[in-house]
Amino acid sequence: MRKIEFPDTSQWLELVQRPTQNFESLEIGIAQTFQLVQERGDAGLFELTQKYDGVQLDSLYTTAEEIVAAEAVLSEELKAAILQAYSNINLFHAQQAEQTKQVETMPGVTCWRKSVAIEKVGLYIPGGTAPLFSTLLMLGVPAKLAGCSEIILCTPPSKDGTIHPAILYTASLLGIARIAKVGGAQAIAAMAFGTESVPAVNKIFGPGNQYVTVAKQMLSKTGVAIDLPAGPSEVLVIADDSANPAFVAADLLSQAEHGADSQVILLTTSAKFLTEVEKELEAQLDVLPRKEFATKALNNSLGILLSDVKEMLAFSNLYAPEHLIIAISDFEAVLDEITNAGSVFLGNFSPESAGDYASGTNHTLPTNGYARAYSGVSLDSFVKKITFQYVTPEGLLNIGNTIEVMAEAEGLEAHKNAVSIRLKEIGNV
Repeated sequence: MRKIEFPDTSQWLELVQRPTQNFESLEIGIAQTFQLVQERGDAGLFELTQKYDGVQLDSLYTTAEEIVAAEAVLSEELKAAILQAYSNINLFHAQQAEQTKQVETMPGVTCWRKSVAIEKVGLYIPGGTAPLFSTLLMLGVPAKLAGCSEIILCTPPSKDGTIHPAILYTASLLGIARIAKVGGAQAIAAMAFGTESVPAVNKIFGPGNQYVTVAKQMLSKTGVAIDLPAGPSEVLVIADDSANPAFVAADLLSQAEHGADSQVILLTTSAKFLTEVEKELEAQLDVLPRKEFATKALNNSLGILLSDVKEMLAFSNLYAPEHLIIAISDFEAVLDEITNAGSVFLGNFSPESAGDYASGTNHTLPTNGYARAYSGVSLDSFVKKITFQYVTPEGLLNIGNTIEVMAEAEGLEAHKNAVSIRLKEIGNV
């Protein structure tokens, strides 16, 4: 990591910039993929899967036999772990359900809001170097709790045309039966526009490579919603001398191993601690199977020495990390000062990996500074809120003049008349 000691606040804006990525060059190719899928449907998906994944498929969907076989392949230990994670994630997200409450804003005027499930949702789960069955839990659990009536799962096949058994087992656990063997921008196109076999959905969820990321962003022009802007994974750690250098190094590497474009940041008030973490990084990095990815990510990363906890929190809020770990002696005293973060991990024994897998919170989070304005995926991500109002004749008498005066002031006479005509009717009764 690049080490910086006591940077002036005038440098902070530069320091919080993520490694630059220019995706504009990808848009032309992705637009061509969109067009091919729109014009050729399933045939386009077969063609693109052979081109990009090297697989000639007989069918776009997994069979019931493949799903059953997947359970037999997985170890009992892994199945038990998935079940435990499922239970925790389900319990946490079930508590997010909003009860409908009617409010009488004035006599005779009653308003309320109701959560209604998004009918058709698409889940994209990467296969590739890391088959993210954990992400399927994070997306599938709230989708089922919300009551989405149609859930389609797209995930790229391996070279032999199969889907990773852990993804199939998790989908089965969630009751998701429609599993399409398609990845990349072509999967996003299929879920956005629909084909003969893949239904068009209302909202698309899930992470992916740069092609998937840009494809999702391009959908904003088509009327299809996406979960949130997502980019390379990141973590920021705030630590003092009470933290464990080995723990902190492990947390930094857990994000660095995601990919070469990930970024990790360490903020500390102790030069000694920073040096100890650097030594631990070197030792732990050497034995990682994904050492190459992590090494490149560390080249984009920073270890910053700051004066006190107040400065560290200010820098963190400016950076707005996807994951924030606070490993200081009195973390309880600073919780109200955290204003920008996707998910926060407190104390020496709350590794970021807990949130990634099994504590219960969602790991689909805003990156690249979007935590300043976006929340992570939750039950709310799978519903829309519809407001209702019921106005009685008494209520219209109470509120009518207010509406008439405001409408007239805006020059909207038809709006005023919609009230006035009713008030006259009430007066004639």
